[in-house]
Amino acid sequence: MKYNNILHAKCIERQNRFIAYVELEGKTEKVHVKNTGRCKELLLPGCDVVLEKSNNPLRKTLYDLVTVYKMGLGWVNIDSQAPNIVFREWLEGKPSLFGDITDIKQEYTLGNSRVDFCLTGNNRKILIEVKGCTLEVDRVGYFPDAPTERGVKHLNELARAVSEGYECYIAFVIQMPNVLMVYPNIKTHPEFGLALAEAVKAGVRVLYLPCDVKPDELSIIGPVNIM
Repeated sequence: MKYNNILHAKCIERQNRFIAYVELEGKTEKVHVKNTGRCKELLLPGCDVVLEKSNNPLRKTLYDLVTVYKMGLGWVNIDSQAPNIVFREWLEGKPSLFGDITDIKQEYTLGNSRVDFCLTGNNRKILIEVKGCTLEVDRVGYFPDAPTERGVKHLNELARAVSEGYECYIAFVIQMPNVLMVYPNIKTHPEFGLALAEAVKAGVRVLYLPCDVKPDELSIIGPVNIM
């Protein structure tokens, strides 16, 4: 996926989960942060950021903050909508991973949840929940960077779906360079780590999807690891 109408700026501060202030062309600008996670190690005062200008001139914030430069690592995409977009792009270009897929549905209803993708074809029904990873420590990714009860719920639903005959995956889209694996962040949310272990025990498989990250672009690259 590629962003349009991008501008480079400097982060001043993140006011809350949704709003940050940046220095853009010598002026202070209020912008929308497209990630509700903590991103404490990313959105530091003075760091380089990339903004995408909205096509809607009536918006209160005219810019979305989508990419951040992390010293020692490189560009990190923090757009929480990007993982599903790049996953579908990758999926449509790599059909052999899941065999002969005839249909791709998004936002598939499963119990009391919605799963990101449902793939069908060749008498198979495959459910995939996609998570974006932006937290890195020593070239290892960790998820989540903030507690996610929704994430725990999704894992429990996938574990139950395996017993009903579905093939189930949780896919971690790694939105930063040079990181190949993701571990559960048990320090921040131990319940997620436990739920992931139980889901894997039940038969849910884990996909690790490294990305090529540019200031204005994100794409999944190999090698793809499956556990």
